[in-house]
Amino acid sequence: MAKDKGKHKHGEQGEHHHHGDLDAATTLGADSRDDEVPGSRKLPEKDYLRELARLQLELAKLQEWVKARGLKVVVIFEGRDAAGKGGAIKTITMGLNPRVARIAALPAPTERERSQWYFQRYVSHLPAAGEIVLFDRSWYNRAGVERVMGFATPAEVEEFYRSCPEFERMLVRSGTILVKYWFSVSDAEQERRFQGRISDPTKRWKLSPMDLMSRTRWVEYSIAKDEMFRHTDIKQAPWYVVRGDDKKRARLNVIKHLLSLIPYEDLTPEPIILPPREPDRGYVRPPLDEQTFVPEVY
Repeated sequence: MAKDKGKHKHGEQGEHHHHGDLDAATTLGADSRDDEVPGSRKLPEKDYLRELARLQLELAKLQEWVKARGLKVVVIFEGRDAAGKGGAIKTITMGLNPRVARIAALPAPTERERSQWYFQRYVSHLPAAGEIVLFDRSWYNRAGVERVMGFATPAEVEEFYRSCPEFERMLVRSGTILVKYWFSVSDAEQERRFQGRISDPTKRWKLSPMDLMSRTRWVEYSIAKDEMFRHTDIKQAPWYVVRGDDKKRARLNVIKHLLSLIPYEDLTPEPIILPPREPDRGYVRPPLDEQTFVPEVY
């Protein structure tokens, strides 16, 4: 698979064309409307796990390439609440080195941060050479939740529309590989996932007051998303829309697509031969009763 990556140039991101407000981004087997439910059947678990294992091996190869070549990669995950962004991020990073691939999930801005240049608090989380940063939501909060909930003024939102494309072009010109994913989910599937979180005590933390408010303002969020795409779906950093109703397919599609955007080669080290252990040289372990062990309950 690595050899095929040479056919994909990162610069080809600039070749994608705009298609209008709702389907402005290149899609992964679907258009970008949030109210359409995909008709494909659910992916069998064994097929999903087999393909996932293959793709995660390729992600490990990509990681080594990024580190060896000093690449700077930013992947933005945006979209509807409960659309599967967090699960996709976890799936991508579970087999990677957290010192190379890290997640940026920023809390609400502090009073001091609200007084700064809007992009300032995000800049400190951008990657250095040899790093991949996955943003679990990003500077696009201004065009989404801040706009809909009134946390930003209309003037601030308009300024975001003007400055965001220039900010992203500047990142790309500086050598940063910038990939933007929008996770779409139908209203029926979002409702099902919300109800599932409510009924599962281990998942209730996922439902914030903002999540619940997004349920009542579905149309307002749709309008905000369309307007955001109209201003920020630029050729240097296009939006890629992911249909999220089937979580397993969405995760596989995103990983395969991400791998296709960054040409890499296989730098996997040759099999390692472990050296022999040194002799004990008379070493005596301390008595076990001098150590505190975790109770063996199971």
